Amino acid sequence: MTLDPVHFEGIARLARRISQDVDDTDHEAFAERVWAEMLDPLVDGGTTLLEPLGDQRRRRVDAETVALAKPGFEAVHGLDAGTITPTTFKNGLTMDLAHAAMAAAPSDLDLHRGRSVVAAVHSADATAQVLHEDWTVEDEGYFRSKTVEAPRVSRFSERVVSALALYLAESEHALSNADVVDELLVLDGPIYPKAMLRWADRDPELADLLYDADLPRTVVENYLHLVERFVDRDVPLIGLVKNPASKSITRAVRSKGANAPWVDDATFFSRVLDPDPEADPGERATDELTCTNWFRSRGGPDRILSTAGDALGLERSLPDEDYEVAFAAVYDPRDDLLYRVEAPVGLVRDEDRRERLLRYVVSEVAAERGPPKPVAKADELARIGREERTSLREELAEAFDTERKRAYDEKRWGVV
Repeated sequence: MTLDPVHFEGIARLARRISQDVDDTDHEAFAERVWAEMLDPLVDGGTTLLEPLGDQRRRRVDAETVALAKPGFEAVHGLDAGTITPTTFKNGLTMDLAHAAMAAAPSDLDLHRGRSVVAAVHSADATAQVLHEDWTVEDEGYFRSKTVEAPRVSRFSERVVSALALYLAESEHALSNADVVDELLVLDGPIYPKAMLRWADRDPELADLLYDADLPRTVVENYLHLVERFVDRDVPLIGLVKNPASKSITRAVRSKGANAPWVDDATFFSRVLDPDPEADPGERATDELTCTNWFRSRGGPDRILSTAGDALGLERSLPDEDYEVAFAAVYDPRDDLLYRVEAPVGLVRDEDRRERLLRYVVSEVAAERGPPKPVAKADELARIGREERTSLREELAEAFDTERKRAYDEKRWGVV
């Protein structure tokens, strides 16, 4: 214990002094104004960043009632990928390894057995040669793996290998199993590789990779092919984003000279969807879930694959607007969590389908108090546990005939 009770009380007094200048009621009122007056459509710099698909509205539903409702789909598949997190070795290699799995509800043990593993490697040595290989298939065809070399960068090597391993494993596993999905596929996360698409606005070196490097472009192309496959078959594909990080609405509101007093768009939607906004923290009504209508999004990383972007110059077989991102927000007051449901516009033009998909997600969130069951199962299958990560890192170090580069925080905090 490094803080005595007097220290805690001093910190609490400091917080109380800060909070006296913040009127949360004003925040709620402004969020309501933005909802009512600025989203149909939201235009910034001549570009329509956001507009409703159908009528703009908010809805609330009794949590217990919707949890007991029929799901609307008899068979749903979920897909997720997990990584060991980027690891740097003393020989100059930085590597991440991702492991993708698909789950089904009702369960399909053969499907659950199938895995795709990708190791992405970055070398600080310009003379080093990293093995390029096709897929290696084992376990009677259920397990396949490959190694890829990440494009060389002067910075951001950990960020690059992590994104490439994760999204390549996820997209390849989704494409190889797409035809087993007849009713609905739910990705654990967005429908496109958002962490990579954000490179376009983060740093010129990262942006150049999206336009000039083969591997990042292949990853984005995989997701375009996935959308095309599901649109051609007219089978719904959605993504469930558990930690939405978009700031498109927030930035657009601020660009108009207004004060958007929330951190990001998820906070904004949480405010306008709160079924009991005047309640004190801890006393919020939790018997109802709320949601928005669907919106078409062209802001932030969604811009690149929209009609306002250039799709990185990649070839596409569908009309450009079919690839645009549509989303709806779902708020669960029981845990004060907001979920973002995404789908390609080409798959949610029909109002009945939008309604059916949103009802499914709301029903599952109500029943599971979290992601739909197939997504939770896929997460369980794909997750690489703490002890497994440690063992894999040591195995890799031995294979590379080197040691893992360690940091003091590992000694201080026991970080693995």
